[in-house]
Amino acid sequence: MTDTRKPVFLVIGAGAGIGGSAGQRFAAGGYHAVLARRSDEAGLQRMVSAIEAAGGSASGTLMNAADDGAIEELVARTERDIGPIACALYNLGAQIGNRSLPDTPHRIFELGWRLGTYGVFRLAHALFPLMVERARDHGQHGTLLVTSATAAMRGNAGQHSHAAAMGGRRMLCQTLYAEYAPQGVHVAHVVVDGAVDAPDTLGKLLGDHYEAFKAGKGPDGVIDPAALAETYWHLAHQPRNCWSHEVDVRPWRDVAWWNDNPDPQIDSKGKVFAGPKD
Repeated sequence: MTDTRKPVFLVIGAGAGIGGSAGQRFAAGGYHAVLARRSDEAGLQRMVSAIEAAGGSASGTLMNAADDGAIEELVARTERDIGPIACALYNLGAQIGNRSLPDTPHRIFELGWRLGTYGVFRLAHALFPLMVERARDHGQHGTLLVTSATAAMRGNAGQHSHAAAMGGRRMLCQTLYAEYAPQGVHVAHVVVDGAVDAPDTLGKLLGDHYEAFKAGKGPDGVIDPAALAETYWHLAHQPRNCWSHEVDVRPWRDVAWWNDNPDPQIDSKGKVFAGPKD
């Protein structure tokens, strides 16, 4: 029998940037958004309230994805109590900052892997059998969206844990797509190749320099998470004869990750404006 409840959009890593904006977009499109994050219950409730005030449906839960069984329990509880998970977004980062090899303890390296790669595996392991069953019995394909980073494409100095985790995430997504696309599950790996205007990630990282950083990037020089949410919505609703597996997104003036030989005027320490200043 077909489940008549609202389809669920599950977000693991529902911060005030990408995760929260994606939750708002999918809720506006008729999904019930389940927002999961590790901390800040007040901030989580503000996101839920904002979605409900706009006429959408949402719920929030605190969860540490690194804990054994936490992701699996969330999937089972959501399917039982709320509705079928039609689309999930794995939006957890694994950035521990720039650390030299001697300054990267084993436990920190492993934590990056647990958040960056193992968590995606656990989510797929728990969710994909349910999505395959719905695709087979009811023709309802499922979608897993995975937020990734430049480190998935290129490893830089001081990024041992992050690059290994993100590179593993990318390869895992490829294997999942190869195995499950023919069974009705769409896996999309989204390389976010630039700074995102998110107060609880980039904002915390830069602190008092946050606004100056954005101003220095110029108009539309930082990724708007609400605009990125439209990309996620599009990916989740592509026809199956035209599925995208990997896309990369960056502000219009940033240098792409594959530019290994930038012009001299480009700052070698980071991706900055590559064209004329005027």
